[in-house]
Amino acid sequence: MKKIWITGASSGIGKALALKFANEGWQVAASARRENLLKEISKLHENIFSFPLDVTDSEKCKQVFNQIKEKFNEVDISVFCTGIHNPESEKNLNLEIFKKIMNVNFFGTINSVNAVYEYYKKMKIGHISIVSSVAGYRGLPAGGAYCASKAALSNYAESLYFDMKRFNVRVSVVSPGFIKTPMTDLNNFPMPMIQTPEFAADEMFKGLTQSKAFEIHFPKKFTYIMKIIKIMPNWLYLKIIKKGMQLIGR
Repeated sequence: MKKIWITGASSGIGKALALKFANEGWQVAASARRENLLKEISKLHENIFSFPLDVTDSEKCKQVFNQIKEKFNEVDISVFCTGIHNPESEKNLNLEIFKKIMNVNFFGTINSVNAVYEYYKKMKIGHISIVSSVAGYRGLPAGGAYCASKAALSNYAESLYFDMKRFNVRVSVVSPGFIKTPMTDLNNFPMPMIQTPEFAADEMFKGLTQSKAFEIHFPKKFTYIMKIIKIMPNWLYLKIIKKGMQLIGR
């Protein structure tokens, strides 16, 4: 039986992914800060095991991964999908909020990678997957910290890819579009082609287990549009976004 470690597993994409892998016969180590929600998830499936964790604590990340190794003996895939965002809080520059978002989204993921880095190098097999977002492609309104954190994650995943390829370890980055989660429920603007967490989990399962692609992105109709926007000249991108904001009254 194969094993996977998933952070950010208490809700949203992480929770759906934990259930998906468990239903597919994998043993799942589920981590998140909210221990009560983790316990609820572990009750939903006998293959899900709760390992509470605040990813902003680098030493705790190492301790929890050691506990997972003791439980499972080996970990085939580690998926790091912890993330926070509040668009209302980003409408004005607030240094503390900016730091918090970067600390959780970016440094929390780096702490998690640090916990498994030497393990996978030594094993010379395995897979590290970092959940970013298409929001990391370009800067978006009311998303300075969130977009910056996701752009940093995507770039870091590229660098990590080269580091780990020498040791036969796969690295991938996940770039979802809009997924209905407690985090996106805070958005008060139109979210084109929004999908369910279960849709995201299905796409990620296929990408993590049936593909060797570096980037796993979905839904394709939306993400390909975002990829075109990504390579637009700055003047055109800024003009389009400004017009879009006017149309939705923002």
